[in-house]
Amino acid sequence: MSAKAALPLQMFGRRLVHLRSSVTSQNMSALRLYSTEKQPEEATEQKATESSPEVEKLTKELAAAKEQNAELMDKYKRSLADSENMRNRLNKQISDAKIFGIQSFCKDLLEVADTLGHATQAVPKDKLSGNADLKNLYEGLTMTRASLLQVFKRHGLEPLDPINQKFDPNQHEALFQKEDKTVEPNTVVEVTKLGYKLHERCIRPALVGVSKC
Repeated sequence: MSAKAALPLQMFGRRLVHLRSSVTSQNMSALRLYSTEKQPEEATEQKATESSPEVEKLTKELAAAKEQNAELMDKYKRSLADSENMRNRLNKQISDAKIFGIQSFCKDLLEVADTLGHATQAVPKDKLSGNADLKNLYEGLTMTRASLLQVFKRHGLEPLDPINQKFDPNQHEALFQKEDKTVEPNTVVEVTKLGYKLHERCIRPALVGVSKC
């Protein structure tokens, strides 16, 4: 083979060797890149796999803590409501004790008012003009009773005069029935004794007569 014919062959061989070297170098670079990229992914997957039980445990503990917190909050709200109700009941009892503590004393004074009322009614009205002493006595009784009723009113004690009202068993005590066509049945047509209430509480029912049904 001549030198001119061998020269192209040598150049082709050199190109082939260079090409193989280049391909091998690229493959190695790709392999290294693949290995470098894959290692973090595998490490992440392995780490996630290893941490899954711990995450699950923490999730369960968090759920249990939330449930316990909800139960404690519910108990706290119930206790707070119970305390508020108890405080309101106690305040009402104290208020009632202040208001109705004089109830028995008021009942005793009612007898005095009744006596003054009976005495006033017993005075013959037709003789007042001709008897100055009787007139002064009548006026004195009337003024005394009026003053006593004013004291009652200042302390929340007021009379109950249910004439012509519908009979109420909570405030009235029926002593008898009476025929009366001018009113509806079960109406108070006569009051023999006034009732009294202390701050809207009836402490003595009125003694009454009612119309027949």
